[in-house]
Amino acid sequence: MAREGARPTYDPAGHDPALRAALQDLRTGRWMSMRGLLADTTTWWQWTQRTQVLATAAAGTDIVRAWLDEEPHSIPAVVMHARIAVERALRAHREEHGRTRELWREAWQSCAAAARASPQDPVPWVCLLALATLDREQSRPEHRVAPPEPMLPPGPWGLLAEAGKRDPFNREAYHRMLQFLYARGPAERLAEATGFAQWAADTAPPGSALHVLPLYVRVERYRRTGARDAALDLHWVAEDAGRETRQALHSWFEVTRTDERSPLDLNHLAHALWGALQFTDAARVFEALGPYWTPLPWIHRATDPGDRAQALEVFLQARARSSAARKQS
Repeated sequence: MAREGARPTYDPAGHDPALRAALQDLRTGRWMSMRGLLADTTTWWQWTQRTQVLATAAAGTDIVRAWLDEEPHSIPAVVMHARIAVERALRAHREEHGRTRELWREAWQSCAAAARASPQDPVPWVCLLALATLDREQSRPEHRVAPPEPMLPPGPWGLLAEAGKRDPFNREAYHRMLQFLYARGPAERLAEATGFAQWAADTAPPGSALHVLPLYVRVERYRRTGARDAALDLHWVAEDAGRETRQALHSWFEVTRTDERSPLDLNHLAHALWGALQFTDAARVFEALGPYWTPLPWIHRATDPGDRAQALEVFLQARARSSAARKQS
């Protein structure tokens, strides 16, 4: 539990101390802790989360290649190799690097190899969903499959279904699908993302992180349109925003444990509750965050969208306001 008023830290491991230890070893060039961590991972939720965080940290190194050279038949090493290949392709795309298409092709091949090596694993399919965001023209047939509902747009629904067969309502798979929809066009296409997020939340069971998905779309809408703080404040107290926030609170936060929650989801829920003036409930979510925070979505409240220090100040102000209201209630 964080001391009240203490400045939080950004830690991609969040409330997962075993992942934090593996990350520390990874940063010093050692892979045995990563190997042990993945061997001990027993749920697809943790497997997906841990491989994603590890790949983000390892993408600029040759650590997983060294592991794979040492243990070429290791399934976790093969999956991590695919994860890193995808991360590198996505980074190249963001930087408009000349090797993007080559890295994309290599990543696709790595994902296919991981799917063959670990047929029950949702991660290779989640990775293919991530790569789909690079195909803005939907030139590949698997990226323009008919949707499961008529109000939804064509997209990589088959890839999402494959991930869902292995891990129903996989959090990252749905976020990757949302990113694919974001990449399809300008701000007005956010209507598709809104419909998708609402559909996902409405079909998800209690305890699923997909109940938080609509809150991400609300933040993205205002990031793209450049709305000012006052407009954002009015947005969060609207009836539909309140309904989505309550759904996330009651159907996800109140029926899950700390180790089942993504810090990013907690930050989005705390932000939404604070914006909706639901300070007492927001204080509960801030308390669940403990000593951690994430720059998103707070950075979109900063005057300078890239100023993390200012984003942290917004977070601290929101936490203090919520805590004060809780003490008075």
